[in-house]
Amino acid sequence: MLKQLRPAISVLAFMTLITGVAYPLVVTCIAQLAFPAQANGSLVRDAKGQVVGSALLAQNFEGEQWFQPRPSAAAFATVASGASNLAPSNPALAERIGKTAASLGEQGKLPVPMQLVTTSGSGLDPHLAPEAALWQVSRIAQARQVPSAELERLIEQHTERPLVGPAVVNVLALNLALQDNSPSIRHELVQ
Repeated sequence: MLKQLRPAISVLAFMTLITGVAYPLVVTCIAQLAFPAQANGSLVRDAKGQVVGSALLAQNFEGEQWFQPRPSAAAFATVASGASNLAPSNPALAERIGKTAASLGEQGKLPVPMQLVTTSGSGLDPHLAPEAALWQVSRIAQARQVPSAELERLIEQHTERPLVGPAVVNVLALNLALQDNSPSIRHELVQ
């Protein structure tokens, strides 16, 4: 029995070293050399060098003066990220969407873009369609006392057009640009 056990243990130890130590180290080294920003979480820093978030994760912004991301079923917590798991036929989903649309509809414009009332699959999608960002312009222009055209220009500057898929706007990048353009409210960014 020891004759069969020794090679099995040896192969297990060897494969553990290869797949559990060597391979992850090689992949980590390659990632750090080739894509250091992405390998370290695509962190976004403010003008002072402080980390304010990740370009890959949505975060909550409180106040009428900020662009709002999609709602999050997990309250923007990365540990509990995920969808609400409510089926389209579930009355609780329809009620939540209705409440969100009603609160956004008080801004005086209907219909509310679907992205502003529905969560993404992860609950942490950092992007909005440019149309959903543009829908928020009148509220932000009024709260900040800035012309709507300035905000529309800012959205256009931050619209990403990938080779495949629709155009998107990263809400964190948009709000950081908005913060940089308004020195009087520089420290109000919710992290």
